[in-house]
Amino acid sequence: MKTLLSFLFTSLFFITALWAQDLANPKGGGTLDVVSIHPGDGFSDIDFEGQISGYGSVYITFKDSSINTSKTSGVLDGQARTILNDGTLLSTPLKGTWKRSGALLKFYFTDALNNGAMNFVMWDVDLLKKTADVNYYELHSANE
Repeated sequence: MKTLLSFLFTSLFFITALWAQDLANPKGGGTLDVVSIHPGDGFSDIDFEGQISGYGSVYITFKDSSINTSKTSGVLDGQARTILNDGTLLSTPLKGTWKRSGALLKFYFTDALNNGAMNFVMWDVDLLKKTADVNYYELHSANE
């Protein structure tokens, strides 16, 4: 029994390590500009645009809904379009969560592009500077 438990624990460790995502080395990123913010009752619509490495010109809109009365965290629902340097148009729905500390927001979400690529994405949004620093981590490459 002890040998079986040891085998299961070791197997679980190696399987977890095999599928773990390395968040120390993003596949790419960039800085986006906050184009507009439209506040609503319990939510804000925020539009972004800019250049992201590997994706060219990116245009994104998010609906950020709060889940508490202090409006310090919530859920994201959005859409993104990107035009690659060769003129190819890519699109994706965006779903995730956010956390706020003062004027700084952290966005965490996944995308699923129409070319088959999937990414885990983290943003640092500064509402006062009107910028978003973006890092993405490839989960699946295009048409994988």
